[in-house]
Amino acid sequence: MNFDALFQAQIDALKSDGNYRYFAELERKCGKFPHAANHQDDGEVRDVTVWCSNDYLGMGQNPLVIDAMCEAVQRTGTGAGGTRNISGTNHDHLLLERELADLHGKEAALLFTSGYVSNWAALSTLGSRLDGCIILSDSGNHASMIEGIRHARAQKVIWNHNDVADLEAKLAALPANAPKIVAFESVYSMDGDIAPIRQIVEVAEKYGAMTYLDEVHAVGLYGPRGGGIAEREGLMDRITLIEGTLGKAFGVVGGYITGSAALCDFIRSFASGFIFTTALPPAVAAAARASIMHLKSSSDERHHQREQVAKLRAGLDRAGIPHLMNDSHIVPVMIKDPVKTKMLADHLMNEWGIYVQPINYPTVPKGTERLRFTPSPLHTDADIDHLVVALTSLWKQCAIAHAVA
Repeated sequence: MNFDALFQAQIDALKSDGNYRYFAELERKCGKFPHAANHQDDGEVRDVTVWCSNDYLGMGQNPLVIDAMCEAVQRTGTGAGGTRNISGTNHDHLLLERELADLHGKEAALLFTSGYVSNWAALSTLGSRLDGCIILSDSGNHASMIEGIRHARAQKVIWNHNDVADLEAKLAALPANAPKIVAFESVYSMDGDIAPIRQIVEVAEKYGAMTYLDEVHAVGLYGPRGGGIAEREGLMDRITLIEGTLGKAFGVVGGYITGSAALCDFIRSFASGFIFTTALPPAVAAAARASIMHLKSSSDERHHQREQVAKLRAGLDRAGIPHLMNDSHIVPVMIKDPVKTKMLADHLMNEWGIYVQPINYPTVPKGTERLRFTPSPLHTDADIDHLVVALTSLWKQCAIAHAVA
């Protein structure tokens, strides 16, 4: 059997639907973010401005973070040497876990190799180890949460996105004595909308349910110390488990959960995604800790990012470029066609030196294709003006409808 032909047939189908993913080959330049070198197939290298990075605050370029990583490499070497169980638990891991627990006002924290793994491991372990567990999942939850719930093989109930009334109706219909987990996010990465966390927590408490909050697109960005939306709303102590990432606003890599000491020990003891995975390099942990410590005491990055987000939105409004309104840092410009989305992204890159990745199905539903812009505090006013001019020009060329005034 020709397996490559089977593979290629499905790849070709993706391409014909306009949903094939092309990756830009970028080379980040230390101290130059959001500018990067784009290596092309013909060998040419050109400068581009990155507009879709999840390094939301540019902390991956922060001298304090870089110095902490370099110092740790010199002190400990490169890798961790094994899983946490087999020689891989390093002093830097424990220091970082204490820092994360403090960030979220919890007793303990547990590190993972990515935010995807932390969601997958934690939810699958909770759902499979709690007898009779029922997981109530927001319909907009990330693929990592969906995957974890699927592997839990527990009863699953989907509630309408950010719809507290629907959540309560579904909780009320479940057995009162069954362990229940309400799983949701704070900032949803594609639309940029923010969950009504207080109402969700109140409903969960009313029915004795555990709350599982994914804050990956909020940690570092919201709250007086960067603890996320739950910190901003004064709700961290009422949420059972807060999950986050080190790979977005903190500018490094890795994921984590925080909660009670018993909860974190439970996940540590039973989650295969933790037990059998080589630990993060100590230098990564040291860099992440430096980033978290800095953002706990500095709000400058957060304030300037909000200023740049507001400037981009205002420029798009003046130009009549449609974008989803939300209260977060994510600016989705709606195209609603996969072919046009890819075409616009290509034109922005090739003609204007602007890199933004087209967002198509299955990341978003068909008919909601978009360009997702994430202004950082390091994008200048000139960068913003250049982007708005480019979009205005391409909107006319591609005959895409403008926003209605």
